Amino acid sequence: MGNNKIIGAKIKNIRESKQLSIEEVAERSGLGIQQIERIEGNLDFPSLAPLIKIARVLGVRLGTFLDDQAELGPVVCRKKDSEADGIGFTNNATQGHKHMDYHSLSQDKSGRHMEPFLIEIAPSEEGEDFILSTHEGEEFIYVLSGIVEINYGKNTYILEEGDSIYYDSIVAHHVHAAADSRARILGVIYTPY
Repeated sequence: MGNNKIIGAKIKNIRESKQLSIEEVAERSGLGIQQIERIEGNLDFPSLAPLIKIARVLGVRLGTFLDDQAELGPVVCRKKDSEADGIGFTNNATQGHKHMDYHSLSQDKSGRHMEPFLIEIAPSEEGEDFILSTHEGEEFIYVLSGIVEINYGKNTYILEEGDSIYYDSIVAHHVHAAADSRARILGVIYTPY
């Protein structure tokens, strides 16, 4: 859970620097007080949707929780850097186990509007019950390996290696590996700031 500890600490530091209580962040984000406490305390692997809601309340980009640098020019991400420790998120299943490892491809770029990631998706468990999430913005997914299932609104899309999808993330959605196997995707997330 290495890098996840960084996220919890950053959220807490930003919240405290803005003199906001956990209760205020919960009220403004629509999240539960206990959920925010668990994220800040590094007890949960959060999904992206609550992180985006917290970022909006705190007035920061989602990337603020993921990066340390402030490079204004172009940023080159080498393969060895993109395969370094990732940040784990849940699959928004009722069991809430770690499901995706996100490897940022732009953590050194300041002021960015897109968040590109290499994402490793763990196999789903038989009969897993997924909770669809929504957040402002758009997402683009390109399948590098494996088979990915995307629940989007009332539709389900199966994507194989070389397939891609671009969608509005305000529509309820969920991304997971299909056929009980691992998958790897390039995901680009845009959230308005």
